[in-house]
Amino acid sequence: MSMFPLPKLRLICGGAAILLMAACGGGDLATRAASDPALFAAGSGAIAVDYAVKDINVTVPEHLKVSEANMYYPIADIVWRGDPRGDRYAQVDAILTDAFKSATSGMKAGVPVTIEAEVVRFHALTEKTRYMMGGTFSTKFMMTVRDARTGAIIDGPRLVVDDTKAAGGELALQEEARGLTQKIVVTQALAARIAMELRRPAVVSAPQGEAMAGL
Repeated sequence: MSMFPLPKLRLICGGAAILLMAACGGGDLATRAASDPALFAAGSGAIAVDYAVKDINVTVPEHLKVSEANMYYPIADIVWRGDPRGDRYAQVDAILTDAFKSATSGMKAGVPVTIEAEVVRFHALTEKTRYMMGGTFSTKFMMTVRDARTGAIIDGPRLVVDDTKAAGGELALQEEARGLTQKIVVTQALAARIAMELRRPAVVSAPQGEAMAGL
């Protein structure tokens, strides 16, 4: 006969499993989980993080290729027509920054963090594509979450991908008539993706040298 009632035994085993998984994930994760209860996802064996976002830094590298060609699918890293022609790097930066601010507006309790995002791809629709057939708003960026107190990486760097269906033809015109512009659609879609990604269990990527050594 067990010395513990069954529900209590399950609880103890569950707690042991969580601690074991934290330890297997590396000393850094185990130490953070032990010292900061906000890192535990209640009732699961994963490590999740509640964030208090202190700063957001978006980077749009100037080596990314911009295209203004009115083609169905320009071969470029940045394709954007939702603002007047100008500095596309600054425009993409502003969109990502607004999306991050929207996604994190309620994140005020938990581990104080800063978030870094480096754009890899930002591909919206050209005029020809939008008013003929529609397509996909495709965005990729590397995201890193750091402890605001120490600078230590809590999550990432990891690639975040968001592909959102983009209206075309008459439907695009109807959306714009209602004020639903490309910029609004893209910003809202990115905010939803960012919020979802920041609620996932944290994963710290090993530096390339360490990853190679472990093969």
